[in-house]
Amino acid sequence: MSDTSQDGAVAMSVPPSPDEGLTPAQLAAKYNLSVSGARPGFGEYVRQLWGRRHFIMAFSSAKLAAQYSQAKLGQLWQVATPLLNALVYFLIFGLILKAGRGMSTDVYIPFLVTGIFVFTFTQSSVMAGVRAISGNLGLVRALHFPRASLPISFSLQQLQQLLYSMIVLLVIIMAFGNFPTWSWLLVLPALVLQFMFNTGLAMIMARMGAKTPDLAQLMPFVMRTWMYASGVMFSIPEMLDKHSPLVADILQWNPAAVYMDLIRFALIDGYGADKLPPHVWLAALLWAVVVGVLGFVYFWKAEERYGRG
Repeated sequence: MSDTSQDGAVAMSVPPSPDEGLTPAQLAAKYNLSVSGARPGFGEYVRQLWGRRHFIMAFSSAKLAAQYSQAKLGQLWQVATPLLNALVYFLIFGLILKAGRGMSTDVYIPFLVTGIFVFTFTQSSVMAGVRAISGNLGLVRALHFPRASLPISFSLQQLQQLLYSMIVLLVIIMAFGNFPTWSWLLVLPALVLQFMFNTGLAMIMARMGAKTPDLAQLMPFVMRTWMYASGVMFSIPEMLDKHSPLVADILQWNPAAVYMDLIRFALIDGYGADKLPPHVWLAALLWAVVVGVLGFVYFWKAEERYGRG
């Protein structure tokens, strides 16, 4: 279509666009367009994660192998670090502060070492979760994959590290007269439940850490406080026998104490059921399911925002 102007020039008029007046949503529907990086539905997200299961396993194993690659002792530090912590805590809390009241030395040392190994599993999972997104922005921005793969991989890495450490833990347990019994099998469901709890908590911290990277600087203080409140170095009922029963109950029912006590009960002959809070297995299951599911949903809700901004 053309029009002739007064000076004889020909001006071409552009026909109206067929998309004129359509909203962005209508344009997307018309041309079957989708938002890049949009959050998939919950069921689809779970299916995508299952499809990346080999990546999750390989990534966690690679991270574990690289963790101490620059150290001369290499992977031995996986075991040496909690053992050195146990030695320091035994000297301070066991010998000086007498925190093992109500327990003989043959019970207190396995009690202490087990608590440190088990709490370190949760502590390391949380700390790795905080940096899962903010510490891997290059990977997040370069590749399209379910972001929950990262905190799950880091939790799995800590589980693998704990399983290596358990070999040394069992040697120490047996050195103090605790030999294998059927109760040792209870360690397996306790670790499964703790892994579910740790993974949910890691995903919560991963979302928070992605938005606030400075959280990584605060978390060591939070975790140290949690450790002191969870009975890693002392028996909560014995230490708080003269305090309000409510305080002792709150500390015993916190998830870190629950999982530590279950594994201590399974492995240590002198640590009986009287040391456990009532319905402790139900508490362990509830902590695992509630934190695991809520953590996963909480992380999934912000899927499209990771790595942006």
